[in-house]
Amino acid sequence: MAAEVVLRGRDRERAIVQEVLDAARDGRGSALVITGGVGAGKSSLLRSAPTTGFRVLTANGVPAESALEPAGLHQLLQPVADVPESLRQATGLAAGTPSSTFTLYAEVHRLLAELATEKPVLVLVDDAGSLDRPSLEALAFVARRVTGHRLAVLFAMEPGRDLLAGLPVLPLGPLDDAAAMELLSDLNPLGLSEDLAEQVLHLAGGNPVALTELAKTGEMPPDSALRARLRASFLALSPDARRLTLLAIADEDLEVESVIRAHLDGEALEEARTSGLLVLRGQHVELSTHLTRSVLRTEVRSAELRQAHALLATLLDPDQHPSRWLWHRAAMSHDLVESRAVELGAAAAEARRTGDYLAASLASQRAASLAVSPQAKAAHLIAAAADQWSTGRPRQSRVILGEAAVHLRGSELQGLADFVRGGIELGDSVPGTAVRRLLKASDELLDSQRTAAVTALVYAAEAASIAGDQAGHGTIAARAAGLRQPNEPPVTQLMFDHLEGMAATFAGNHLAARPALGRAVRLATELTDPRSKLWGSQAAYVLGRAGRSLELASQAEAAARDTGVTSLVPWALVYKSLAALLLDQHSVAVDTSLEGVREATSMGQPNTVVDHLTILALTAALQGDKTTAVHRVGLAAADVTRRGLGRPSTFGSWTLACVDLVDNRPADALNRLRLLAVDTGRVHPGIKVMTAPHFVEAAVGCGRQATAANVLRQFEGWATGTGSPARLALAHRSHALLAGADPAADEHFREAIRLHRAGGTAMELAKTELFYGHRLRRDRRPKLAREHLRDALRIFQQYESEHFVNLVRAELRASGDTIEPSRTKAVAELTPQQSQIAQLVSQGATNREIAAQLFISHRTVEHHLRNIFARLEVRSRVELSRLLG
Repeated sequence: MAAEVVLRGRDRERAIVQEVLDAARDGRGSALVITGGVGAGKSSLLRSAPTTGFRVLTANGVPAESALEPAGLHQLLQPVADVPESLRQATGLAAGTPSSTFTLYAEVHRLLAELATEKPVLVLVDDAGSLDRPSLEALAFVARRVTGHRLAVLFAMEPGRDLLAGLPVLPLGPLDDAAAMELLSDLNPLGLSEDLAEQVLHLAGGNPVALTELAKTGEMPPDSALRARLRASFLALSPDARRLTLLAIADEDLEVESVIRAHLDGEALEEARTSGLLVLRGQHVELSTHLTRSVLRTEVRSAELRQAHALLATLLDPDQHPSRWLWHRAAMSHDLVESRAVELGAAAAEARRTGDYLAASLASQRAASLAVSPQAKAAHLIAAAADQWSTGRPRQSRVILGEAAVHLRGSELQGLADFVRGGIELGDSVPGTAVRRLLKASDELLDSQRTAAVTALVYAAEAASIAGDQAGHGTIAARAAGLRQPNEPPVTQLMFDHLEGMAATFAGNHLAARPALGRAVRLATELTDPRSKLWGSQAAYVLGRAGRSLELASQAEAAARDTGVTSLVPWALVYKSLAALLLDQHSVAVDTSLEGVREATSMGQPNTVVDHLTILALTAALQGDKTTAVHRVGLAAADVTRRGLGRPSTFGSWTLACVDLVDNRPADALNRLRLLAVDTGRVHPGIKVMTAPHFVEAAVGCGRQATAANVLRQFEGWATGTGSPARLALAHRSHALLAGADPAADEHFREAIRLHRAGGTAMELAKTELFYGHRLRRDRRPKLAREHLRDALRIFQQYESEHFVNLVRAELRASGDTIEPSRTKAVAELTPQQSQIAQLVSQGATNREIAAQLFISHRTVEHHLRNIFARLEVRSRVELSRLLG
């Protein structure tokens, strides 16, 4: 297998190996232990090391020689012609009496150091765990003493050998999805079906060798090297360790307590862990990977597995673990038992009712394996897939749906499958694909499961909204209106109201939208399920009721976590962040969207990741931090384009227009926002209208006030329709800017300031006072100008908006004021972002690690650190850590 294929996605790891070799070439010496499970690509990474200019010495661990001491050194030093006689004797290269252990190690070090004076030396030790102990100890001894020599030592081994403790370790984790898919594409130029690709990705778990072996058919070939390694590892276990492994194969939820009750001790667990077959996660003993489970289930004898099921049936309490007990009882038999499948289905429904969706999914899958009819199998599998989707495991859900596909019969089951697939696609695919799938599901479910059919329509409308497809959203809303009946249950009534109100908003009919959205907010306040809270938060946001939107989004997040429907959490965090931004609670918005990125990434929802990244970008731009804003837009740009995401695209354009204004390029900002105003491309209409205040600012900045009249009229209609003080304040500020020298501008500015204070939007208040202070200074009213500018300065300093702080200071100087630029040097007065960075530094994070975690550039981190050092009067990261410790 070509190393280049196996090492797909390992650019970072290859760069680290390169750094090790560069250090050796420069005489600084270096060593590295590359660790990873079977098939992680350790040997390939070792073989790919750029060895040009090195004298290379290799030793490969051979299990059959692990007891021959020192066979590894013998292998390593064979190519060296001028080995000293004492060392030749010690390593078996010549007859004689071996020297003492320390002398042997010192001799090996001296020889390699001498060789390195002639030419840099690279020692490659593959499968180091199979090396004999003296050889491994000697090479570890050398690796700890390479400093000052042109010598590099690289080990490759599976984790767990303490003999190499103290040496730098490079763990090879699983490939990420993008790299894994790229590898699969290389191996399958004609492409794979979506179901097969998901099956392979799920089973391989990012293991590159597994990906190459599964790539063609989704199954391990008979001559698979991985299969042989796993089989050999299992057969090499002691009887107790094998029995423990069989229990873990039979039960995916095996607790340590059950292991103890089975009279299996810690030695058996440690042996199985050291072999790489089992892992201990909290109080559960599990197979190390999905692949390990899949392979061993086919390798172990059926009789052994039935014995494990029988033992587990005696160990488990049927009242405490009903579905697992039922499963093990059924698995003891050779035959499918339909009655057991029905019982397991009932147990799954009970687990689902209590919010334990993972237990419900497992019970449903087990029920499907026992069911006889295709329809029953499909029903159980679709339920299991829906449970996995609910808990934020889209890949597992897709794999199960692939299994269900061959058993599907009837429109209802097909509709449920399409609903689950469409919901997954809403988070991770092109939104248009999700729209089509969800509309199909709604049609298929309308006669049998009406609430699910209506929910599918709301999801389809959300997908159209994400795409910025106003016409598509309107069509979906019209379809829903035709289905509405008198006396709808509260849940469906809320969904119909939500669709009606959002469609009217997107069409610009803000007054018509208000009653329906108001009803949706009231119903969401009364209902307790997370979806209702989510729709209500969105409705409140559009109404300009930011406080209620934040409250409902927070309740949606909490309800999603409490009920186990965690796939809704990243979505709820989008509206929580937007509501916080509308309230000028920028630190809340940033913290929420940072959490949203982490949650959405872990749950396989890249579309929601992009939403949060662009919200983070806009937040930075509104604070005048153009470097961070541009960096975050750049992180999202590829997915925005590839997936056709209209909503984050509009956020991105708005962000870049704000950056243009920060850079004093109003014409560029105006041109960027005009593209939104004329609906070029897929633009989100709800967000587009919110850009109007910046459109006006840009138009005034380049003397083109007339172009802003229509845009401001639309915004003012929205602001009036919602009755939001914050938005009405922005409308008045915009009128004031357009009024120029007209005395009416003063009235608009004063009303804007009053409304800002009523709405509690401090950041926008500061900007309005800056604009007003500038006008007052130009009108030769410096005393009044200074009053507004000083208020603005205090607010901008609280928000760490250095760009705006500098603008205000310039205005104050121009108005004849003298100000003290220094700040209070106290930890308590660090801005939220400075505090976050300072804490991460005190925890040992590097600038690049901080940048990755906060989605800012490393240069921005350096900039903030300089300010933190100056404010706290410290000179180094060590002093900062001591201060915060």
